[in-house]
Amino acid sequence: MNWSTRSDAASATFRNSEGLRTLLDRLQSNGGTGWRTDPEAAELMRYAADRYAALARKHGLDPWEAAAAAFDAMRAPATLRAEDPWAIVTRAVQVTCIAEERAQGLLCSVHQARRPRVSSYHDAERFSDREHALLDYHPAFRTDPVDALPETSEPPRQVQSAVEDAISLFTLLGWQPDRARGAVEYICGRLADAVSRASAYESLRRDYEARALLDIPQRAWIAMLRAVLGISDHMHEHTTAGRGILLRLLVGEHLRSLLHDDDLVADIVDNLPRAHE
Repeated sequence: MNWSTRSDAASATFRNSEGLRTLLDRLQSNGGTGWRTDPEAAELMRYAADRYAALARKHGLDPWEAAAAAFDAMRAPATLRAEDPWAIVTRAVQVTCIAEERAQGLLCSVHQARRPRVSSYHDAERFSDREHALLDYHPAFRTDPVDALPETSEPPRQVQSAVEDAISLFTLLGWQPDRARGAVEYICGRLADAVSRASAYESLRRDYEARALLDIPQRAWIAMLRAVLGISDHMHEHTTAGRGILLRLLVGEHLRSLLHDDDLVADIVDNLPRAHE
């Protein structure tokens, strides 16, 4: 026989509001020790689990989770003073069950789910569970086709001027014009796609196919990289050798000034590509 159908008078007293008030007053006396020692406390919790089982299942919870919410409400001083203690407990259990369900859907704590500004959001869901494609879900996920993008403008004149001056420097110091232009423009193109000058330098240093395509010996290729991009070394980071001629030209230094840099000129001249190489 179900325990709720017992005829025991002691277990039946708390089923009405006044009986619950009397029992709670006794359980909470002496600092609440009655909750641990009074046999009727266990009967009350079993009754609460049975009473709120349907409400708990409605929100996807276990009946004993609803009983735990009822326990918290019963310990509140306001419940003792209420005109109908069971009404207070029932409402508290209902609110807690709703918050528990929303917390599970929102992937947050129950405390957060009780807040209106949080509970107003819809439940978290996987994009793969939706019938429509991700791009149809929200405009923020859409991108225009590549051919619809506006044409990119030409590089700024300052950049073009710096590239031309760099080519002129190598030409004046003995490089063949076509070879100098092809190599400098290739370096600048790779630099535009790199995250930093140092990474561009390391990538180009190992680019054997480009060196073969441009027909430049390794010694001359490394010297050109060192001159254009600067020395990839923290010790030279803030020196003229570390900046490279491209950066120096971009910040306003003139070609004539570069030609007066003896170390730069000597490095380029000493590593010129020879006719037999």
